[in-house]
Amino acid sequence: MKRFLVLLALSAACAAANSFAHGDRPETPARRASPADDGKKPFGQPGAAKRVTRVVRIDMGDTMRFTPDRIEIKRGETVKFVVANGGKLLHEMVIGTPDGIREHAALMKKFPGMEHDEPSMAHVQPGKSGEIVWRFTRAGTFQFACLMPGHFEAGMVGTMVVR
Repeated sequence: MKRFLVLLALSAACAAANSFAHGDRPETPARRASPADDGKKPFGQPGAAKRVTRVVRIDMGDTMRFTPDRIEIKRGETVKFVVANGGKLLHEMVIGTPDGIREHAALMKKFPGMEHDEPSMAHVQPGKSGEIVWRFTRAGTFQFACLMPGHFEAGMVGTMVVR
């Protein structure tokens, strides 16, 4: 009986941990960092919707490509990305540095059920759209990618140049 209860507790813990695993959440509008985390990253910080200076529409689909796959941004600009998934698979858009994207992709490969929800990413169900509102505070070349298992490796990556 004790063994049964331990197995039952472990099963419940695993189910709870995976209930909102990476990509299982419905798409959400632009998310905000918690008050304890200001969200600042090397490529900027979460933006305020009322300060959006430009809307950029990005299409993604099962061809494992983003359209457009290159975006020019002015330093200081707050951009609202509207990300539409025209495919039949779950896709996402994650903004980051090239090294950060590669590291995150490697982690996703190793732990495909990893749970996270950041303001710099949007998980988008097939036929739906999501949003990211981001303020680009530093100049540089950054990336956006889909880090669902196999998608990044298939070339689902784009470039952002902040001047």
